[in-house]
Amino acid sequence: MKVLVTGSTGLIGSALVRHLTTHGHYVIRLVRRNPDRSRGDIAWDPATGRVERNGLEKLDAVIHLAGESLFGLWTEEKKRRIHRSRVQATEFLTEALAGLTSRPRVILSASAIGYYGTRADQWLSETSGPGMGFLPLLCQEWEKATDIAANGGIRVATLRTGVALSSAGGMLKKMLPAFRAGLGGQLGHGRQYLSWIDLDDLVSVIQFIIENDSLSGPINAVAPESVTNRDFTKALGAALNRPTFMHVPSLFLQLLPGNMGREILLASQRVDSAKLRKAGFEFLYPTLAQSLAHNLEGKGK
Repeated sequence: MKVLVTGSTGLIGSALVRHLTTHGHYVIRLVRRNPDRSRGDIAWDPATGRVERNGLEKLDAVIHLAGESLFGLWTEEKKRRIHRSRVQATEFLTEALAGLTSRPRVILSASAIGYYGTRADQWLSETSGPGMGFLPLLCQEWEKATDIAANGGIRVATLRTGVALSSAGGMLKKMLPAFRAGLGGQLGHGRQYLSWIDLDDLVSVIQFIIENDSLSGPINAVAPESVTNRDFTKALGAALNRPTFMHVPSLFLQLLPGNMGREILLASQRVDSAKLRKAGFEFLYPTLAQSLAHNLEGKGK
């Protein structure tokens, strides 16, 4: 398949490009700066919607992962950048794709399990309603931004991704220095659920979806095993053979700007990936212990 990828330099995007190329797909990157014409890169400006439309013709699939990182203090300006980079950029891209003479067969657009807000220990499926707060509203608008493509007859999947676990980047990489120093510990009361997915499984999920015509709409991309923050903390400490007696009080996290602490660090999301599994997807790393062993193997525990 001829596949266009945005966000190709990020943790997920760079792993995805390698994975798809290895599995025989021809990958074109849609980039904001320094396009490598020798490999077929296409330039775009997600802030203004300018894109080299000729390069979008005759694509089989588009995988849209680009967006401002959620990490960092949620100032009002940071939140505006997050919103623009997801909602507005997705609208620009899907409008351009829907207006092509030769449209892609499928568009997979990133979303997040932040859609569900914080829901204690309730199991959440794709039919569960949205939560309340900045992230749930963002995800609703983000997913709705693909409507023009769906209304134009393109198969659209919105990938509600959990925390992608990789020692190469993201949350796990940020946590490792403190945990290796014996300074790791639970956040708040530790009973909040964390839904995660191994990065290798995530890129396989994306390939599975673009190749499977029966899958569309919202799809939860999380491992079958959801764990509490307390259990995640213990598992990572055990994998590194380090104590985890530290504790970050909820009050401190709740004081972070823009409700970031409440909506990311203290949110409880117990998300089910049954839709993927019923479609036949098989996880290589279905348990946290397997994923941590995979990510920490040979990495100097």
